[in-house]
Amino acid sequence: MAAGSRRAVRGVACASIGLAAALLVGVLFSGQAGPRGALDPADVARVTHAAPQAPAPEERPTRIRLGPKGRDVRLSGELTEGAAERLARLLDTHRGIERIHLTSEGGLVDEGAAIGALIAAHGLVTYVPDYCVSACTLAFVRGRERLVRADARLGFHAPYETDPVGVEIAVDSAPERAAYLAAGVRAEFVDAALEVRPDDLMIPGTDILVEAGVATGIVDADRFPDSSLDDSADPDRARAVVLYDVPLLDAVEAGAPGTIAPIAAWYLDGYHRGRPEGEAVDGVRRMAAHALARSLGEADPETLVELGRMIVRAMQRSHPGRTRVCAAARDGAGAVLARLRLDRTQLATGRMILSRALGLRAADETEAPGDARGEDRVGSVEVQATSAGPIRRRGCTALRKAFAVALARPVPEAAQALRPLLFPAAPARDRPALEASALPQ
Repeated sequence: MAAGSRRAVRGVACASIGLAAALLVGVLFSGQAGPRGALDPADVARVTHAAPQAPAPEERPTRIRLGPKGRDVRLSGELTEGAAERLARLLDTHRGIERIHLTSEGGLVDEGAAIGALIAAHGLVTYVPDYCVSACTLAFVRGRERLVRADARLGFHAPYETDPVGVEIAVDSAPERAAYLAAGVRAEFVDAALEVRPDDLMIPGTDILVEAGVATGIVDADRFPDSSLDDSADPDRARAVVLYDVPLLDAVEAGAPGTIAPIAAWYLDGYHRGRPEGEAVDGVRRMAAHALARSLGEADPETLVELGRMIVRAMQRSHPGRTRVCAAARDGAGAVLARLRLDRTQLATGRMILSRALGLRAADETEAPGDARGEDRVGSVEVQATSAGPIRRRGCTALRKAFAVALARPVPEAAQALRPLLFPAAPARDRPALEASALPQ
């Protein structure tokens, strides 16, 4: 909702729910971090336009959560009245807090400024894993260090107020300008940001944020503990995150119920232990790759050939994700299907292939995944693939050629030739294991 809709407050905030939704879509589905290159007002002034304004919903309190081990605090949602006071109480109670994770669409500028003052007073590091818009940026720039993920989004626009009937009124931006400049943000960046209309957003690339002095560094997902479950650290939420990371697991679950539960349990336990996000995602994808490969292990020759063709298409030079596909393909079909950002065609093809593979086994398999029969099947695939060791060291061109040579044969022979490529034997240390000590007791 617009800042000041309940009281006359200067606001650097999202002008509509549509704006927040547009930003969130950009965060979740954009493969790029924004405009790149030297700091240029003409470049950084690119804006994301909002959807038509929607009616403001009931105000909900800002979500403020203490992370595992008490070193991180996570703030998310709109900056509503009382957020700074609640954060102050948390900081006074837990003296070990070192960082604050900010994921917010903006809100009341008084709260953003007050949160920023608390951040400065306690010497906290600020970190944006996803997005921080509008009034949130006033808090972000007060950090001792100001860190962002490479694909994070920070959004800026001019301040405004709303009158009692909700009409937006332009206001002097001097206080916001002073706050940004005092934090060390370059003047030309501030000028460009505060020229953007309240119903638009300027979303610069993260390299520009660093060059302009907004952020002090770009970090990867292994730097800090995962915060994906802060709002709801329960099995259902963990399962949803696992399916978001590896969508094709839903096809496996349909044919082999119980596949996702141990992966979600491992992920949830890691959250409570403070496992870094990058490590958590990598672990989920390794276990998912194992489950996907197990599901494909007894597929008929036609299905294996279709799987091989899918991988070859994704390794073509014109494919935008070719490099990532090639890297995953060296570890086998499960790794390809578990990798991030499969496009719609790949997801549809993957579901069809998995459904066909699991359909062949549905009539004679009732045991849960991971039982003796399932493990024997995986073992048999790995034994057949022991000659594929050199495949793991091949470059993309050689790997693509190996697939093409196999696919040029008649279907039964092609399937046999594809097996070492689709199911290469992994060293024991690379095989996912759900150790009893790693799962909740």
